[in-house]
Amino acid sequence: MQEKIKEIASRIRELRELSEVSVKEMAEYLEISAETYQKYEAASEDIPASILLEIAHKLQVDMGTLLTGEEPRMNIFTVTRAEKGVGVDRRKQYKYQNLAEKFINKRAEFFIVSVDPRTDGSRPETNFHQGQEFNYVLEGSLKVYIHDNEIILKTGDSIFFDSGYEHAMEALGGKPARFLAAIM
Repeated sequence: MQEKIKEIASRIRELRELSEVSVKEMAEYLEISAETYQKYEAASEDIPASILLEIAHKLQVDMGTLLTGEEPRMNIFTVTRAEKGVGVDRRKQYKYQNLAEKFINKRAEFFIVSVDPRTDGSRPETNFHQGQEFNYVLEGSLKVYIHDNEIILKTGDSIFFDSGYEHAMEALGGKPARFLAAIM
């Protein structure tokens, strides 16, 4: 997996340079420090999926291009078979599968996200990104932390929110949880 992370980081750096976007400009766009951004490009720090999405927007490429190095070609439909989505293992607390990386000009990114239960009792790390997010619980139970709120979701429940607010998800009941996430 480390090799895939290095490939993604290298693609980001190359596309940023080809787009004549400086590290400083990209960091300001992402609202992070230039030092953190440089760690992303060096593959020495995890890149949250939400940051990958914002980088793709800034560089005017599809997120699938960052993940696979291939331009999406599908414009009528794309099929992703069960468990065949492109893996995005960029945050320790979540495992992502991109469900539509081959479709061109998407208005949203779709993922199956798996969350293992926390064993250390600590609160999960939060993140935020521009846009909106929709999560639908496929299995298990989640505690969603968003802007000073804690919401419990069970299988079949969903939440739609402004993802500019800090948020995180945590599996409950000592069992993993899976949810569909649409990031717009």
